[in-house]
Amino acid sequence: MIIEDRTVVTLQYTLTIDENGKQVEIEKTTAHKPFVFLFGKNNALPSFEKNLAGKSVGDTFEFVLISEEAYGVNDEKNMAHIPIEAFLGTDGKPDPKLLFEGNILSMQDQEGRMFRGVVVNISDIEVLMDFNHPLADKDLHFKGEVVDIRLATLEELTHGHVHGFGGHHH
Repeated sequence: MIIEDRTVVTLQYTLTIDENGKQVEIEKTTAHKPFVFLFGKNNALPSFEKNLAGKSVGDTFEFVLISEEAYGVNDEKNMAHIPIEAFLGTDGKPDPKLLFEGNILSMQDQEGRMFRGVVVNISDIEVLMDFNHPLADKDLHFKGEVVDIRLATLEELTHGHVHGFGGHHH
């Protein structure tokens, strides 16, 4: 069996990025804690899937996704100046355990969509938040092995994600 649409893929890999000429490990999956996903259902980066298509169990892989193929480049449009009032508690003051530079906050827009952003700067009137992906501007280096491939169940295809071990549990 090969990796193609409608298959559940189990991988173990190491993800590194280059930081000032040194490879820094960002994520490592193992046979005991693998990455399991439904291929072709937007559960992984399209360029990640493209590099895995056609591989079989036991195949190894190593590839680099340039930032534009991965999480993109930092964009000023993803920086937001949010009024300080949005961060005030019932006492009328911001929570210092929550609102500090470098903290990652989950926020919701008017349509109910969730976003995660980094607090960049805090003033008396506003908070500057960076909603760029943390790996924006980074080339991603993947090295790993295909551990398992199986056909997705009808339920998994209908729901758009893996069920059971390594996947979603209802």
